[in-house]
Amino acid sequence: MRRVVRQSKFRHVFGQAVKNDQCYDDIRVSRVTWDSSFCAVNPRFVAIIIEASGGGAFLVLPLHKVWQIPENGLTLSLTEPVVILEGHSKRVGIVAWHPTARNVLLSAGCDNAIIIWNVGTGEALINLDDMHSDMIYNVSWNRNGSLICTASKDKKVRVIDPRKQEIVAEKEKAHEGARPMRAIFLADGNVFTTGFSRMSERQLALWNPKNMEEPIALHEMDTSNGVLLPFYDPDTSIIYLCGKGDSSIRYFEITDESPYVHYLNTFSSKEPQRGMGYMPKRGLDVNKCEIARFFKLHERKCEPIIMTVPRKSDLFQDDLYPDTAGPEAALEAEEWFEGKNADPLLISLKDGYIPGKNRDLKVVKKNILDSKPTANKKCDLISIPKKTADAASGVRTAWPGGVGCPGLVLPEAPASPGPLQVLSPPGRQGSAVITGAICRNYLDHMAFMGLILLVLFL
Repeated sequence: MRRVVRQSKFRHVFGQAVKNDQCYDDIRVSRVTWDSSFCAVNPRFVAIIIEASGGGAFLVLPLHKVWQIPENGLTLSLTEPVVILEGHSKRVGIVAWHPTARNVLLSAGCDNAIIIWNVGTGEALINLDDMHSDMIYNVSWNRNGSLICTASKDKKVRVIDPRKQEIVAEKEKAHEGARPMRAIFLADGNVFTTGFSRMSERQLALWNPKNMEEPIALHEMDTSNGVLLPFYDPDTSIIYLCGKGDSSIRYFEITDESPYVHYLNTFSSKEPQRGMGYMPKRGLDVNKCEIARFFKLHERKCEPIIMTVPRKSDLFQDDLYPDTAGPEAALEAEEWFEGKNADPLLISLKDGYIPGKNRDLKVVKKNILDSKPTANKKCDLISIPKKTADAASGVRTAWPGGVGCPGLVLPEAPASPGPLQVLSPPGRQGSAVITGAICRNYLDHMAFMGLILLVLFL
């Protein structure tokens, strides 16, 4: 007899917003009209793009600490970058760290170019400036970082080998609507996309890069103008779809059985979401069977939302928590540029995630006169900087919470183009507000030391 209801251990996943006393209030979320999440999260910090005169500001808040402000206030400011990355002729809209190689950063700008950098030397080693004829909406690395997929305004989805600088696969009109698309790699190498039909119905689709003539699956969801932002968990094969302006989160399970993309459930709330942050797996509470945690941005607050699987046992649930990608790099930048590939280094969550030893970023400039290696300083605080000419510049934030997880990007619409900067924060304790900056926690350490990426425009 055919079963009417499909069996899945994630069928009864439910979401629950935390209580008001656990939310972050009085945060003025940016009103910029850019289809991005405005929020990035790792196991220790949450970063949120905020409204500021001139634009270009975002807030960094600790998740598990209460900071004591010195009596005389905060005195140190973030002023000197570790390295400045210059190469784009127009504003930078996307930054994404390589999932397995240390210090490899991808950037994409409104000049329709993709540049891949070795941040350790400050060099642009790969420049893909002739593959896109229109604005790039998003870029995603595959599991081992050997390929990237892009979605662009010309309605094409491209799979690109960046080191060979060639297009491996391409699909025209993956979604026929005029609204922005998104494309991400799945763990098995397939590509998942969201977009709009010609009648403005929101769609999701699954593609095999080896044959992109027809999708493996194509589903129409509803009619709305909000762009669907996909968040993917490779350990459980669950995709969460968060629509800009929606008040719900839909989640689906990807399997090898038809129809391949299986609807699970919907978390609904009363307030619409301005943006969304997604916690890496190692930041979850395994004792509560938590499989996902989101940080929903309202107009003036940030609200954590917890997704759990009901279980009666208090034991560690191996089926919910297979070994997951850790923060340590599997390759050095030079090895990846030479052609080597490696899967992410996996860690067990059975005893909870314990951050490893601190690692400083050391930048060695090549072929630059009078340059000296600059070491990153350990830091628990980035203080409020003084107003500078950067105030009107744009912001992109890459905050994957470690080398092992693809980055999440946060936009601000800048006034004019300029260089990309990686900043080294000074060492103090406190909360953080950064103007004209892009922030990423480079490794999960006991002390906060990070890479802060600034997109400044000349």
